[in-house]
Amino acid sequence: QVQLVESGGGLVQAGASLRLSCAASGRTFSSYVMGWFRQAPGKEREFVAAISWSGGNTYYADSVKGRFTISRDNAKNTVYLQMNSLKPEDTAVYYCAATKNWYGSSWYARSFASWGQGTQVTVSS
Repeated sequence: QVQLVESGGGLVQAGASLRLSCAASGRTFSSYVMGWFRQAPGKEREFVAAISWSGGNTYYADSVKGRFTISRDNAKNTVYLQMNSLKPEDTAVYYCAATKNWYGSSWYARSFASWGQGTQVTVSS
């Protein structure tokens, strides 16, 4: 498995931007599909975005499509989540996760074997 460490969370006002980073350990980062999930208090963990092994394919939840962009740099073993036009409903702990497979349009937390510790994103109105 790969070890993951997120960073870049914080407190921002509505309409602002943040970029989350997730650094992975090991030499096999490019063999993983990477994803971002989030979990708000009292809610289930929900899928946000996924990116394929080389970055050629991406998939987004409808709630973030057009505002968030997932990208990766395999030379740096890092995946990013650029979040623009943030809304209060984006407030959550954001987690990056790794899986070996591409799941098309069906992304579930149970499909990911490795997880980071999470980073808090708070958007004030």
